[in-house]
Amino acid sequence: MPASLPPGLPIVPDGGDGPDDGPFPMPFPMSEDQFESAVTDALDRIPPELAKTMNNVAVFIEDDYTPQPGEDPDTVLLGLYEGVPLTERDSWWDAGSLPDRITIYRLPILEICDSREDVIEEVTVTVVHEVAHHFGISDERLHELGWG
Repeated sequence: MPASLPPGLPIVPDGGDGPDDGPFPMPFPMSEDQFESAVTDALDRIPPELAKTMNNVAVFIEDDYTPQPGEDPDTVLLGLYEGVPLTERDSWWDAGSLPDRITIYRLPILEICDSREDVIEEVTVTVVHEVAHHFGISDERLHELGWG
C-alpha cells in the first residue's frame, strides 16, 4: 500500500497520486474538429502517387469501436479496415461493390496519448496501418516495418 494512504483505504491500481490519475486515465482533451484535422493531415501525408492508386475507399471517424458478436467485449481498436484489399480484387470486383471503409476511433487514441504531438503521431501510425491493409499488407508485415 502506498505510504500516503492510511490502512484500510482502497488501493488505487497503478499508483496514481494526482487528481487525474487512477485506474482509468483521462483522455487527452482534443476537440472532434482538431482530431478530424489530425486524420486529414495524416491522409494528406500519403505520397500522391500512392494516394492515386487508392480505389473506392472511404475514411470515417467514430468515437469508439463496438465489439461484434463473438468478439471479446473488452476489444479496443484504434482503427479498422473493412473491405477487399487491392491485391485480392478480381475483374468482377467493380460490379456494384460498396467502398472499402477505414474507421479511426477517436477515444481509444486520446486515451493512450499525453500530448497533442502524441495524438498526431498515433493518428498517423493508425491511418498508415489501415491504408496499408487496403493495399494488402498484413498486420505481421506492418509490425516488421514498425507500423504495428
